[in-house]
Amino acid sequence: MQPIKSQYSTMRHAILAILTWVASMLIAATAAAQQENGDEAGRVLGPSMNSYYLDADPEFWRETFERDGRELYDQRRAILKALALKPGQAVADVGAGSGLFSLLFARELGPSGRVYAVDISEPFTQAIAERAAQAGLTNLVTVVNDQHSLGLPDHSVDLIFTADTYHHFEFPHAMLAAIRRALRPDGRLVIIDFRTDPAIASAWVQGHVRAGREQVIAEVESAGFQREDEFQLLKRNYFLRFRPEPSD
Repeated sequence: MQPIKSQYSTMRHAILAILTWVASMLIAATAAAQQENGDEAGRVLGPSMNSYYLDADPEFWRETFERDGRELYDQRRAILKALALKPGQAVADVGAGSGLFSLLFARELGPSGRVYAVDISEPFTQAIAERAAQAGLTNLVTVVNDQHSLGLPDHSVDLIFTADTYHHFEFPHAMLAAIRRALRPDGRLVIIDFRTDPAIASAWVQGHVRAGREQVIAEVESAGFQREDEFQLLKRNYFLRFRPEPSD
């Protein structure tokens, strides 16, 4: 017989699977309605894609995001090393979720650095702030943003990092414009997201993720970025770094 805690964890993950399946069905229905009736300019996803995060249970999602077997969690140290952060830099973790990378960045950058944990979910940002306070990390700031902006000042960060979040952007063109404004001229944008190749991706990923690697690259480049490099660290996710093109 499984221990009670193990049974509870299994049940929570089963519930998550059901919720994400329902969300995928809602996304498909919303997309069909948008094609038939039109939608707000620039929107490529319906709000149903993200609505269940707005009143999220942070502990539930922490167990989901920070668990052995999830590639980003297993490879978190390798991802951090590849970013080559420097003390004193300012980094924005967009779609911070449980705060996994925000907290890693805060420790890596030291007291002279600054981390902005940005998320549309206020419960997430509150939980991240509590974790940072418990860890004595005074260089981490939380920001509740919306689907059109980051809530950051112009030219305020050296790196914008987004992991398994780009496909949640309801208005990618608006968000990419906001990202470019927030970056310093020599800043960088890092996107990690799911591969959608059927040989690699599950059926759930193929139905859940709006855009694959090639489409994401095309969207980001059309927003005024140049692809700088791609890290070959991950199997189920791609790991891209972009730099903004010089302004005229």
